[in-house]
Amino acid sequence: MKKDVELIASYWTLAGGAEPHTDHEYSLFDFKDRVEACAKVGFKGIGIWHADLVHTLKRRPLTEIKRILDDNGMKHIELEFLGDWFLTGEKKKKSDIVKNDLLTAASLLGARHIKVGDFFHTDTPIPQVIESFAALCRDAEAHGTRIVYELMPFAMIDSLPDTLAMLRGAGAKNGGIIFDLWHVVKLGIPYEEVARFPMEYFFGVEINDGTFTAPWDLVEDTVNHRRLCGEGEFDVPGFLDHVWEAGYRGPIGVEVLNKELRQRPLDELATRSFNTTMAQFHR
Repeated sequence: MKKDVELIASYWTLAGGAEPHTDHEYSLFDFKDRVEACAKVGFKGIGIWHADLVHTLKRRPLTEIKRILDDNGMKHIELEFLGDWFLTGEKKKKSDIVKNDLLTAASLLGARHIKVGDFFHTDTPIPQVIESFAALCRDAEAHGTRIVYELMPFAMIDSLPDTLAMLRGAGAKNGGIIFDLWHVVKLGIPYEEVARFPMEYFFGVEINDGTFTAPWDLVEDTVNHRRLCGEGEFDVPGFLDHVWEAGYRGPIGVEVLNKELRQRPLDELATRSFNTTMAQFHR
């Protein structure tokens, strides 16, 4: 079952030394070293966070980044993260700067998609969100990439029905959803509902593990205490079974944000994240 699955090392899984939601979101591991570590253990794709992209571009142009990815067989490139794209005013202006950086990189690197969403439960009228998402997809289409909305408990749209309404309202063939197991579990969404989501919008999947309850708040839990697959309480194989039964056949991202793991050596991170994830496909 699922023998030919290809894994993406999502950015935060190998982002040694980086600190989410701070001014230090770039990794202390060199970009080339990260890509080579991914290739060595068997990953076929890698994620790049905007702050890390900006940091890497201080040393390497996009053409060199592209060469490093190609030389190491990275077929699936994901870029993230764009927030505030649905707002107006100064926040939208700042968001547009990030958007332009990500679109430029997506065009040259041949990115599979750009992840977008919201971290602040920003109260925004649905028609405004739909119009903004449609505009974002048009921009992405001009750069040969797709936009994937990451459903999460912190977002202004935090349910499957509202997400589907946004996607259908935008009417963009390159606009869809990415299902992160962490957020699916924390939102209490049954796997069966994920499997019923229309496949034309089913653009990506990310897996990880964790606990159902924690002594800290959800933000702390999300950015510092996720676990490698098979090392927590989630039914990772069960989630994958539903994803496959639904018809999804794309690559699977491995996204583990864990404060302790971000202090570990790169080779250890790459090896453990790959091996623990692949083990979930053979249960």
